[in-house]
Amino acid sequence: MLSTGQQAAAGSPASGEAFLLVVDDEPNIRELLSASLRFSGFRVASAATGEEALAAVASERPDLVVLDVMLPDLDGFTVVERLREQAQWPQPAEHVPVLLLTAKDGTGDKVQGLAAGADDYVTKPFSLEELIARIRAILRRAGGPAEDGRLTVGDLTLDPLAHEVTRAGQSVALSPTEFKLLHYLMANVGRVVSKAQILDHVWAYDFGGDLSIVESYISYLRRKLDSGAAHGPKLIHTVRGIGYALRRPPQG
Repeated sequence: MLSTGQQAAAGSPASGEAFLLVVDDEPNIRELLSASLRFSGFRVASAATGEEALAAVASERPDLVVLDVMLPDLDGFTVVERLREQAQWPQPAEHVPVLLLTAKDGTGDKVQGLAAGADDYVTKPFSLEELIARIRAILRRAGGPAEDGRLTVGDLTLDPLAHEVTRAGQSVALSPTEFKLLHYLMANVGRVVSKAQILDHVWAYDFGGDLSIVESYISYLRRKLDSGAAHGPKLIHTVRGIGYALRRPPQG
C-alpha cells in the first residue's frame, strides 16, 4: 500500500488541516495510513467496519472520509449510498466527500463507486503523495470559499452560497464534485470546454488525471438534470472530438 519511507517524504506536520475519517478493516493498514495522514498535518479518526463508519460520520462530523471498499460487514459502495441518504447534522451527509480505496482497477468498479456517490478513488497500491493530493483536491472542491452570485440557465439555477441547485423549481441533490462540475459548465454557458479543461478546473490535480472520470460525471449530471420530460430541454451537449457545452434552451 504505502511504505514507512513515504511518511517522511510527506513533509512536516502543519496545523489547521482538515479532519479525516479513515475506514479500513485491516489494523496494520488503518494504523499506518492514519499515522501517515497525521504526520502530513491532518486530524484523523478511524473505523474498522461500515457500520462504525456510518456512526462516526454522524457523531464526529469529518471533513472527508477515506473509505476502503472491502469491509467485513457493508462494502464501501453501500456505505457511500447510506451516507448520501443521511441528513443527521447541519451540513447534510450527502455533502460529506468520500475518497474510495480499492484493490480493483477495473472500470466497472470505479464507475460503481462514483455512481454510488463517491467523489474520487485511489487504486491500491498507491503513493502517499498521490493520496494526499487527491484528498486536498477534494477538500478544495467541497469546502473552498463560495463564489458570490447565482447562476441561471433556462429553468436551471445554481446558488453557490446555499449550495443548492434547482431545475423547474425542483431541488436537485448533487455531490460536491457534481456541484463543482455544474458550476464550471454554467459559468462557461455556451462555450465548449474540453475534458482536459474540466479535469484541470474541477479536479485540480497536480498530476495527470484519468479523463474517463469526466465522462462519468457528465453522465451523472445528465441523469439528474436532463433525463425525463419533466426536466425540459436538454442542457448538456457533447461536441464530438472537443468536449462538452451547457447551452441555453431555445426561446419560444
